Amino acid sequence: MVDTKKMIAELLSGVLELDPEQTRSLIEKPPNSDFGDFAVPCFGFAKKLRKDPKMIASDFAARVKPGGLIEKAEPRGPYLNIFLDRSRFIEEVIADLTGTGFDRPLAGGDGKTVIIDYSSPNIAKPFGIGHLRSTVIGNSLKRIFAYLGYRTIGINHIGDWGTQFGKLITAYKLWGDEKKLVHDPIRYLYDLYVRLHREAEKDPSLEDDARQWFSRLEKQDPEALELWQRFRDLSIEDFKRIYGRLGVSFEHYTGESFYSNLLDETVEEVKKSGITQRSEGALIVPLEDMPPALITKKDGSTLYLTRDIAAVLYRKKSYNFDMILYVVGSPQALHFRQLFGVLERMGNDWVSRCHHIPFGQIRFSHGAMSTRKGNIIFLEEVMDKAVSLARDIIEEKNPGLTNREEIAEAIGVGSIIFNDLKNSRIKDITFDWDEILNFNGETGVYLQYTHARIGSLLKKLEQKYGALEPFSELKFGERQFGDEGYEIVGLLNDFEKTVRRAGKEFEPSVISRYLLDVAKAFNTFYNSCRVITEDELVSRSRGLIVLCCRKVLRQGLELLGISAIEEM
Repeated sequence: MVDTKKMIAELLSGVLELDPEQTRSLIEKPPNSDFGDFAVPCFGFAKKLRKDPKMIASDFAARVKPGGLIEKAEPRGPYLNIFLDRSRFIEEVIADLTGTGFDRPLAGGDGKTVIIDYSSPNIAKPFGIGHLRSTVIGNSLKRIFAYLGYRTIGINHIGDWGTQFGKLITAYKLWGDEKKLVHDPIRYLYDLYVRLHREAEKDPSLEDDARQWFSRLEKQDPEALELWQRFRDLSIEDFKRIYGRLGVSFEHYTGESFYSNLLDETVEEVKKSGITQRSEGALIVPLEDMPPALITKKDGSTLYLTRDIAAVLYRKKSYNFDMILYVVGSPQALHFRQLFGVLERMGNDWVSRCHHIPFGQIRFSHGAMSTRKGNIIFLEEVMDKAVSLARDIIEEKNPGLTNREEIAEAIGVGSIIFNDLKNSRIKDITFDWDEILNFNGETGVYLQYTHARIGSLLKKLEQKYGALEPFSELKFGERQFGDEGYEIVGLLNDFEKTVRRAGKEFEPSVISRYLLDVAKAFNTFYNSCRVITEDELVSRSRGLIVLCCRKVLRQGLELLGISAIEEM
């Protein structure tokens, strides 16, 4: 990235008689590009210089010497306005973007460890559309932090413990079919789960059987444990297949069951910190500005919060993380406030680097989703339908396209991911087939198509003039680019800043909106500036801008977890 503000500040610091950092803090963008590329308000100098700010701006402008990135300086009221040498700016940016690879991490993370806890479906239940948001947001954040130079550890804290497994074992013992289990384990186990709830409405004794089976599971009964382990293994195997389609991977699948043996130790550790109280027999931790945290019930049984305390203490000891992110829906905000509150009261100063990354929910036009009643939209069905539509479009527009199935998969899955990541994560999403499968406008396929279009253009350019390098031969006068070229180069120069902002705000949509702006700016540039002309140097120069657009789009899509397509 060309740090334009820094370079301008160094050139202006002598004029303003301030050090470069002080000068940089004063530089701002004017409201209208006609006023210049940058501006320095002069009100703050009035007391020291005992002059009207308008006169100060005029004095400063007269002392600024054109050179470097500065083409000229003009006063406008109480502002010193700076106009860049656009040709020099474009040259600096293109040299930077073509001279550095986009496949290397940015400076900043310095190998610090970030744990990202995301996705977390329940085993023996299908991967529903409701799990999509945590999965794709968490995956994008993991990619962003890795690109920023952090060591990232993805943990899938799967729901693999609780009374529901007593219900599942009961159902399987009553109606289980080995062949169906092997053929389609997740859907079959889900059907058994739904059937048990349906039958329990007529025969409540089934609920008692389920409680007994879970009790046997907690006591490590061999038969119960064997069935649970099999259901867990089959579930994770199926999840991995779906994650593979989404381009998602984890370092660890340590779910709730993993921490069961640590719960007694965790409760004792909380007690030893001296922050617990008894309330009606239950063990609690009083917290400010929120309800007390319940550590154990009056019968001594633990809760989800207890398991999360055990998990984070284990992770700190095992990985010594510098930061941990919990990508979990906004309805769990109180839970994480209580978790962090307990950790803080225990004296863990690292709790300030624990972050809940909330997101809005997926709404359904037909009503709420319930796994008990079997009313759930399978994520794989959504992906299959999106891929099918992409396949139809390819067949209609480009039937001779090679690798059609692979491209249809990339388009279909990419459209679902981008639909989720294009707006602020905190916003709710209404699940709508027409919206998810819309291949026009602000969509993932629009970005993929722009990337493919650029690739086709570059091939034609290289066929006419050969490889675009070396950079040193090229010319970057304004006649080659115009306002459209200057605008897109400015956008391209913002790529690094955009990625850093996305990481700082834990917000992938910052990159999504930026990529849409880049794609739109490219299409405007392409329509106003013919790239392949009879002037070789002009063609090569414009081609380098096009090449940098492709680099930025490709890396940006990669950070979102979307495939960049070469041909469509």
